[in-house]
Amino acid sequence: MRRLYLQIYLSVLAVLVLWSLLASLAWLVAPPPRSENRLYDQIAEVLGEVLPGPQTPRAEVEAALERLGTRFRSDLTLYDASGAVLGSFGEPVSAPSAAFNRNSHWGYSRRGPLVSLRLPDGRSLVARHVHEHDPWHAGWLLLPALLAAAVGIAAYPVVRRLTGRLERLQMRVDALAAGELTARVQVEGKDEVADLAKSFNRAAERIERLVNAQKTLLASASHELRSPLARMRVAVELLAGDDRPELRERVARDVAELDELIEELLLASRLDTLERLDRVEDVDLLALAAEEGSRLGAQISGEAVVVRGDGRMLRRMVRNLLENARRYGGEQPIEVSVARGADGTVVLRVDDRGPGVPEADRERVFEAFYRLPGTRETTEGVGLGLALVRQIAQRHQGDAHCLAREGGGSRFEVRLPG
Repeated sequence: MRRLYLQIYLSVLAVLVLWSLLASLAWLVAPPPRSENRLYDQIAEVLGEVLPGPQTPRAEVEAALERLGTRFRSDLTLYDASGAVLGSFGEPVSAPSAAFNRNSHWGYSRRGPLVSLRLPDGRSLVARHVHEHDPWHAGWLLLPALLAAAVGIAAYPVVRRLTGRLERLQMRVDALAAGELTARVQVEGKDEVADLAKSFNRAAERIERLVNAQKTLLASASHELRSPLARMRVAVELLAGDDRPELRERVARDVAELDELIEELLLASRLDTLERLDRVEDVDLLALAAEEGSRLGAQISGEAVVVRGDGRMLRRMVRNLLENARRYGGEQPIEVSVARGADGTVVLRVDDRGPGVPEADRERVFEAFYRLPGTRETTEGVGLGLALVRQIAQRHQGDAHCLAREGGGSRFEVRLPG
């Protein structure tokens, strides 16, 4: 989601900032209300009577401005109709034409806000209030920032709560994709996110039912095949005195192949439904590889390392790797090594000198019933051996991979926790 809650949260803050800017701009450009203009006009009439006339000497004008400025704590500058300065008190204040909007008594300068009052005789008095450094004034200046911070803090938990539900939904979707068929989402609220959670739960429940039904059907069919297979084996034994040995051998080979297929189907179905290993023990992987490799004359090397797991499953994993190397490696010797990796994992490698596996198919060979193009009619097996290898490795918190072997051939590598 690329941190959706941050995107929503920042959008809320951006809207608040934009609203503040637009409100400030509207306040600046909007004409003042008539009541305010009338008030300032009345103040200007009073000041016209208080201040000396246009022909008064500058010293007398500035003395009057000093009395007003001291009383109201303001900088004052008096301009004539042409914009010339007639007198001032305190710091100079900008002329009305330079700092004020049209039809407005308010203006702004770098030192603060200004007020312009047009006297009845055409003169203009511009005032700027002098702020003292008091904590209340500083607090008023910080008030907008404090309000923005308060709104931001209040909006965060609201946004986080909404997107938190989406993140929890995403985690459960990932869990379902990883094979956790029991993954469900807690339904919170009554909005669209809650409806999405309900839809996900319904879909996950249906997927779980379908997958479990498929596994049950596969296990039941494999089990039911045992009985006719046993009868076929008995029939083959009864043909021992038959004068057609080639027929007897072919039927015996077909029975053995079918028996192996059923065994692999049962094991694959069991591994799919297995949540944890039934038995865990210390297994010497090098000794196990040596026992299985002796049947095929494999070259065994490495160090004695012990892994924790189901000994029968690990033996089946090693046997399938050796059988795969025998099928595709021809008459060349099989090389098996066991070592401890730099990261502490136990690494089992099985190398053959066959034609190798194309890079595009190195992951697909671990799919159930997948066989390399052109090998279906020339090799034994049905394509479950390597799929079982990966399943067994993953049930032991490891994994299996197909790599290219230097000098030609293939290398199948299994990494297990040390």
